[in-house]
Amino acid sequence: MSCVKNIAAYLFVKLDRLEELRESILRRLQDLSVVGTVLIATEGINLFLAGAPAQIDAFMAWLRQDARFAEIKDKQSLSSQLPFRRLLVKIKREIVPLGEHNLDPNDHPAPYLTPLELKEWIDEGRDFVLLDTRNRFEFKMGTFSGAEDLSIGDFRSFPAAIAGRLEEWKDRPVVTFCTGGIRCEKAAPLMLKLGFNEVYQLDGGILKYLEAQAGVHFHGECFVFDDRVALDEALQARA
Repeated sequence: MSCVKNIAAYLFVKLDRLEELRESILRRLQDLSVVGTVLIATEGINLFLAGAPAQIDAFMAWLRQDARFAEIKDKQSLSSQLPFRRLLVKIKREIVPLGEHNLDPNDHPAPYLTPLELKEWIDEGRDFVLLDTRNRFEFKMGTFSGAEDLSIGDFRSFPAAIAGRLEEWKDRPVVTFCTGGIRCEKAAPLMLKLGFNEVYQLDGGILKYLEAQAGVHFHGECFVFDDRVALDEALQARA
């Protein structure tokens, strides 16, 4: 395959009849020869897929015909090889696990900051906390200039770690970010619930920022959950 389109997308939306939905998505992806992983839960959908551009576009058009998924947005990149070896469509308890602190982002939304707005805030030298909600391994691979790291091993550890920074950061603006935005959909609302006064989430995460701002203020590589391992500022797999 000479040109592969890779997409990451998620949407928090109430879902039911999950087994029926799983079978429908699986059949459509198999028909289109698309590979990757799709997670569905009662709280929504999370997907990482790769295939020929026309097939990827056809699947997303098909998915958006379902009114529940009409607003789903995706982050795109191109590669010369398929980064996934197989297709998995799974039913999960959560599409991004936060454990006992799980909450519905639609009930406790936090405002978004666009990639351009984040760049401008950094350019202006504003006083704010830029918080990396990913794990320590991802942080060490690459992150934004001046970003704070909670040094967590997994996202389930985020609630306890961030609670420990409440007194230090509660009265400062905090901008949260992660790979594609999904972890911040829960992290930012949780922080507001814990008592942080001004919390934002980077819209589309690092992937959308690199796509829009060509990596300005981002150093290193962005870890991704497929065989490419990490992407540079041009959203290309590392050599």
